[in-house]
Amino acid sequence: MIIAADALEGRDAILAATGHHPYARFALWHDDQPRGWRRGDAVGWLLPDGQGPAGAVIGAPEPAVDLVADLVADGALGPDRWLHLPHLDPALLAGRIAVDLHHEWDFLWATAAPPHQPEEERVVRLTDADHPALTALIDSSFPSTTSRPDDPRIVDWYGIRDGDRLVACGADRSRGDIGFVAGLTVAPDRRGRGLGAALTAGMTRALSARHDTVALGVYTDNVDAIRLYRRLGYTGTLGRTSVHLT
Repeated sequence: MIIAADALEGRDAILAATGHHPYARFALWHDDQPRGWRRGDAVGWLLPDGQGPAGAVIGAPEPAVDLVADLVADGALGPDRWLHLPHLDPALLAGRIAVDLHHEWDFLWATAAPPHQPEEERVVRLTDADHPALTALIDSSFPSTTSRPDDPRIVDWYGIRDGDRLVACGADRSRGDIGFVAGLTVAPDRRGRGLGAALTAGMTRALSARHDTVALGVYTDNVDAIRLYRRLGYTGTLGRTSVHLT
């Protein structure tokens, strides 16, 4: 059961409860008043409709599951919604929360501009005129991404060209107080040439000029990408388990 003593009202109260964690600063939008709760060593929140996932919890796994189970039982969370939880053993969900999809990923962040990378000067900001080329590149190199030219969450696109051809791209999905790099991809026939490092470094540098922290998400088993991001200064880590409620 959710009790009044657990409640955190509004973005400022939730941020304070998390110690202004970079993940909370990213997830919580400035202009909305999310509902939040503290449960033991966990802090969770629900977002207004239309902002992607239903909400998230950071902190210890067991109180996080307890909090979500109570929100489901109280009717605050219904089916067919996504939640981002701490890394956890799926066995913790058994008999408590019904889910049909379960993804493990890491939220990484950097607080300084990266070391310069070869070819970084080729990274440019793209325009609406580049959207057809973006779509073609994404379809061929990263078809599973949700970052596409028609995504309203995207602030800007960046890319690398080889002559007239777009061969690498990434999306600026900054929000809250945090810069956020998403949808990074390189054309299959241009991989292994350092373009991924150049693109990531160039975008991180651009976003670092406007934000004190820049972050990105990466699947936990993508060890090569994680090694690259560490080298570029993404040393902060928060493990995430995304679940889809049934």
